[in-house]
Amino acid sequence: MSVRRAGLSPLVLGSLLLLSGGVGLAQAQQPAAPAATPTGPSTLTIMVVDVQSLLQNSKSAKMVRQQIEEKRNEYAKDISHQEEGLRQERDALQRQQSSLSADALNQKGREFQQKVNELDRNVQGKRQALERSNAEALEKIQEAMLKIITDIAKDRKANLVFQRSELVLFDQGFDVTDEVLRKLDEQLPTLTVNFVAPVASNPAPAAQPAAAAAQPAAKKKK
Repeated sequence: MSVRRAGLSPLVLGSLLLLSGGVGLAQAQQPAAPAATPTGPSTLTIMVVDVQSLLQNSKSAKMVRQQIEEKRNEYAKDISHQEEGLRQERDALQRQQSSLSADALNQKGREFQQKVNELDRNVQGKRQALERSNAEALEKIQEAMLKIITDIAKDRKANLVFQRSELVLFDQGFDVTDEVLRKLDEQLPTLTVNFVAPVASNPAPAAQPAAAAAQPAAKKKK
């Protein structure tokens, strides 16, 4: 059966792996290489791996998703609590409009806006920390996965390894996903996520939030 490809993705595991005889990618791409073998046509041995399935169904990947989700829920509760506090402070500030001078109202508006900006920076910091933590954990899984795929390819003397999502049609006999999954679960049954500490972005100069807060305060006084 002929094999058709839709194109190669930038992922390492989605790239073409040329393993037989220690030939590198650049060497294998030279069109003159097959013709340089006078002893006869070389045998083409293909393997196919469903990387997305491995990242969904492996024990380590499931464990990573569970930890990330738990941390996300923890962050969400903390942010929700802070948002509720800001809503109460905003409502209190609105009730004080008639009893405060313009200067006092503007000052409280600036202080409130600074708290809003700080919360926004904290939210962005937590989001970025989760993304980095998840990426580092998945990278460890992919490293173990690639080593397993390489070992299987050497055992089978495979010289081409494709990612499943890059193929339109192929013989199911080429698919080694189940074998890779079994070995991945044996070699990496658990994985603890090393969570990166959230770092809030640098605060804006004091003049900027002050100006931003002064506008809504002026509107309220009208």
